[in-house]
This record gives sequence, C-alpha cells and structure tokens, in this order.
Amino acid sequence: MSNSKLKTKKSTKLNIRPYRVFSEEFKREKVAQISAGEISILSFSKLWSVSQNTVYKWIYKYSPDHKKGTIMVVQKDSEAVKLVELQGKIAELERAIGQKQMIIDYQDKLIEIASKELDVDLKKSFNPGP
Repeated sequence: MSNSKLKTKKSTKLNIRPYRVFSEEFKREKVAQISAGEISILSFSKLWSVSQNTVYKWIYKYSPDHKKGTIMVVQKDSEAVKLVELQGKIAELERAIGQKQMIIDYQDKLIEIASKELDVDLKKSFNPGP
C-alpha cells in the first residue's frame, strides 16, 4: 500500500534558475544597444531572462543620457516657435480688422456727407435691387 502512495504523489521539485552575474562590460554594451534603439527593453529582458527593473537599473547606472530622476522636456523649442508664429498671425489679423474698420468708417462718413449734400437719407432710401 505504501507503493501506491509513492506513485500517486506529485513531484514537488522546483525549477530554480541559477544565480547569474553579468560583467560590467556586458551591461554597458547592452545599455548602449538599448539606447541606440537596436533592441527594446522588453525584447532584451525576454531574451536574457532578466527583469525589466534590472534593465532599468543598468540603464540608470551605465547610460550617460538616462539618469534616474532626470526630466526630459520634449519640443520646448518648437512650442516657443509656434507661439511666436501664432502671435504674428494674431497681429496680422488685428491689422486686417483695423483696415476693414477704417474702410467701414470711411464709407459711413461718405454716406453721411452725401446725405447732407443731397438732402436725402441715403441709408434708408438705398435699394440695391435690380
């Protein structure tokens, strides 16, 4: 009866990965590849069975461009250029509106003077029909 218990009992053997140590040269080389965009962090971590957290630690340690806590502002210069362009466009539109308003004021004054000269209210009696 004891033999049947041994046969039905499942194995509890754990598959433990061996402890690995990567050289500093290897880490620097792989960080350079990741920084150059040759391989993604996800692909590298799957290929070498290394956690993504470990890869990020290597990047923070060995990459001159990626330090922990560094904030990268993207498109700061282009936003400033865009702001200047928009301000220029606003000024141009305000100038055009000002010119149109001057033309309207001129025409109103011309109608007013003509109405006084002809002794007819041109604004009310003007009929643009055929």
